[in-house]
Amino acid sequence: MLEFIATCPKGIELLLAEELASLGGEPGKTTVAGVHVRASLETAYRFCLWSRLANRIVLCLVRKEGIETADELREATAAIDWRNHLKPGGTLAVDFHGHSEAIRHTRFAAQTVKDGVVERLVAEGRERPDVDLQRPDLRLYANLHRGRLTLGVDFSGDSLHRRGYRRDVGHAPLKENLAAALLVRAGWPALSKQGAPLVDPLCGAGTLLIEAALMAADIAPNLARERFGFHGWAGHRAAVWQEVRREAEVRASIGRKRCRARLFGFDESPPALAAAQANAMRAGIPALIELHGASLGELVNLPDKPQDNPQGLPEIPRGLLITNPPYGERLGELPELVRLYGQLGERVKAAFPGWQLAVITANPDLGHRIGLRAHKVYSLKNGPLDARLLLMQVPEHVGAQAAPDAAPVRSEGAQMFANRLIKNHKRLRKWLKQSGERCYRLYDADMPEYALAIDVYDDRVHVQEYAPPKTIEPAQAQKRLFDALSVIPKVLDIAPDNLVVKRRERQSGKAQYRKQATSGERFEVREGRARLWVNLRDYLDTGLFLDHRPVRRMLGNMAVGKRFLNLFCYTGAATVHAALGPQKADAETPGGASESVSVDLSNTYLDWARDNFALNGLDPSRHRVVRDDCLRWLETAGTEFDLIFLDPPTFSNSKKMADTLDVQRDHGRLVRLAMARLAPGGTLVFSNNQRRFQLDSELTRFYEVEDISAKTFDPDFKRRPSLHHCFLIRHRETSA
Repeated sequence: MLEFIATCPKGIELLLAEELASLGGEPGKTTVAGVHVRASLETAYRFCLWSRLANRIVLCLVRKEGIETADELREATAAIDWRNHLKPGGTLAVDFHGHSEAIRHTRFAAQTVKDGVVERLVAEGRERPDVDLQRPDLRLYANLHRGRLTLGVDFSGDSLHRRGYRRDVGHAPLKENLAAALLVRAGWPALSKQGAPLVDPLCGAGTLLIEAALMAADIAPNLARERFGFHGWAGHRAAVWQEVRREAEVRASIGRKRCRARLFGFDESPPALAAAQANAMRAGIPALIELHGASLGELVNLPDKPQDNPQGLPEIPRGLLITNPPYGERLGELPELVRLYGQLGERVKAAFPGWQLAVITANPDLGHRIGLRAHKVYSLKNGPLDARLLLMQVPEHVGAQAAPDAAPVRSEGAQMFANRLIKNHKRLRKWLKQSGERCYRLYDADMPEYALAIDVYDDRVHVQEYAPPKTIEPAQAQKRLFDALSVIPKVLDIAPDNLVVKRRERQSGKAQYRKQATSGERFEVREGRARLWVNLRDYLDTGLFLDHRPVRRMLGNMAVGKRFLNLFCYTGAATVHAALGPQKADAETPGGASESVSVDLSNTYLDWARDNFALNGLDPSRHRVVRDDCLRWLETAGTEFDLIFLDPPTFSNSKKMADTLDVQRDHGRLVRLAMARLAPGGTLVFSNNQRRFQLDSELTRFYEVEDISAKTFDPDFKRRPSLHHCFLIRHRETSA
């Protein structure tokens, strides 16, 4: 009997120990992501061929305590008689894991192990082996943890989870051995022997289906592999291996013929289905799997008539539904996923009574959206993510009568939130009809427990989640967010993929300028006469500050025939309004500003502004954009303007600026510089979004200042009178 270590993903060690015992091994101690096991050479070959759960099978050569330094590591390696393991002229590679105080780099440690092997072989008069990292004759596995060294021969070669059938793995795939572990936890081996069906309603590239088919047909998962790590090992017994392999080939031939289980995969992505079909072909089990293009809403079972069952689902009432839906690692994915998980629960309850449902997720709150209580929950690792396998029993009831798009039952809090949205929309309805506005704020943390700002842009919705205070449990805050995201599409009658969600919190460093996404998805909206591009996904802001709508309208009325300056112009929306003039232009006031200059430091915003100008047919020779620091530009500019709009950010530390900008600290200097560019009789419109802003009292000594903040809020922003501040500033008239 030989000593081995079998490694595996974290969380399935006990399953692996059971599997190794079933294959003839004698499992011993389990460790994190590993199992110690005694086995004959024949059984070790069987591990490599048949283990559905292991990553690697390692023949232990030494296990030694007290290894801390490189010298001790090299000496422990050199103590092994390598003539029994490395053939003359054979090549070598070392995979090292772990560290100590003196050994901090795995590459250095692997080199040290290699040096120990060379030292022993050279001392015995053998030639020095070459290193081949890609296809070595002997691959060594070394692990150093808390001074304990484990060193051995890797019998696997490539990790055993790489079955060889996956080429196009799709987005965030499950590793094959983790998929197999989920199937074992869900009881599939026993169900498949009974001829029960299996359905994956979100099958993607088909990993769960293929692993399930290999189990059902009694096919060794690595039967198609041509080379294992033991093939270059000096102790390899080719005859023993050939007998183990022949046995597996016979079982596979019989298993394919006797397999009674039917497996069905559904996905609405044609590329995913094509990948699944190709993977099934390479795995040698295409006849065991049926793939169909269908969404969750189209998922049906137990039809009354054959023609009602176009997907060909089995008419067996009890089987296994198992799937690996997206986890929502990015906030922007959540609206669609909240709907997807809820729809999954509704469809399986309606169409699969009595079935078992197994779902793996790294987001338990999304799992709760399924609406079924998990009777078993298993924790495991899916790559770097902490995930859970939820096992649920679908209730026995006649559910086929339920509509495919039946609405999930809402919680009391979700219903209250929905009622508030309906109430707010009813309150704004008359104003929206009269004004014609189609971009507006519907909700702004009206209910403290739902701390969201919800803005409507035609048929799309932008949701900003305010970061919850420390007194609120993160799990509770996320549950309420999910409640809201499940309600909004229904109340506003929009598609979930037209709902974008972001987290709004104080930005620092470069975060305030960082892209949120790279969709490039922009669309046109109208505001009065202006046509403007907005982008809900890619930036923290959308390109249009809705609370400043009345200010932009006012600028359009004031700008007729005037020279207009827009400082910190952002995407140039205010300039567009000023250039177009009053919203209701007539023959007497046909246009707006005679010319304009828009200044900003961001190339992104200035390109956006140019696009807005082009969308509205503005002449670029009369309406110029300038890339510069506004402070620096004001200090050097010599032109006068009749109307100036100054709307600085609350705070900015752009690396392109010479210094930071704090509007409370710096607004006095900004206003004075702007007033130096204001022509006699002109007006400076000074605005900012600092909630606790206090105007520098010195400014009122030198200029006429009128606070018009209260007049610059439309009905959708009346609840937040401190959201921005706005002042009209003019030169004092001097007596003759």
